[in-house]
Amino acid sequence: MRKIKIISCNFAERKIITKKNNNMKTVLNIVLAAIAVFLLYICYESVMGPVRFEEEKAIRDKAVQARLLDIRKAQAEYSNTHDRQYTDNFDSLIYFVKNQKLPLVFKKGVLSDAQLENGLTEAKAMAIINKAKKTGKYDEVKKNGLENFSRDTTWVAVIDTIFPKGFNADSLRYVPFGNGIQFQMDTLTQIARSGAPICLLEVKTPYEAYLGDLDKQEIINLKDQQQQLNKYCGLKIGDLETANNNAGNWE
Repeated sequence: MRKIKIISCNFAERKIITKKNNNMKTVLNIVLAAIAVFLLYICYESVMGPVRFEEEKAIRDKAVQARLLDIRKAQAEYSNTHDRQYTDNFDSLIYFVKNQKLPLVFKKGVLSDAQLENGLTEAKAMAIINKAKKTGKYDEVKKNGLENFSRDTTWVAVIDTIFPKGFNADSLRYVPFGNGIQFQMDTLTQIARSGAPICLLEVKTPYEAYLGDLDKQEIINLKDQQQQLNKYCGLKIGDLETANNNAGNWE
């Protein structure tokens, strides 16, 4: 009877040990599977992380570039009405866009070669026509063949001339995706060899301003690439060192 009892106990112990070993193997397998999944995730992220960054960067670049081009259009019109000078102040630029009006000339007819050879210019032609309107005498108009010639000027708001309907001029100062960050805008006047003043414009924003909430390492890599190429680490139009017709650094 004792012998049978001992054998029964040994069998029970072996059964417990076997169960423990199986449990340990199961735990080990789960741990190894988790590690494998984690390693696969790391590999996936190492490939897809940069891809997602580039996709999002492309979207944001396009929005910032569009805003910079809007600023360039506004500054071009500002310069045309301010003695070829730009402004470095967004308040002034936005006020100009909202309130300034530009002349819009509707033209009818053109001067012939014969009329031009006789010394007639558009200014002289309009002077003859305006005089006839005041006096009611159109002899000179007919004599110069100006019956079908006219130049009518109307004044149109800047915002309605260069921007689409519903454009928000107040948005010009803000960097898209920048959470309220404003563009850096500066001007510099240089004197040409001829003695004429040349006004330079530069409007820019660094990568951190509109990519700051994306992968930090990718931004570091991007800046390192730009620095190696001796390029500005961001987007901008114009340049304070070289006149470039206010071109964008992506153009």
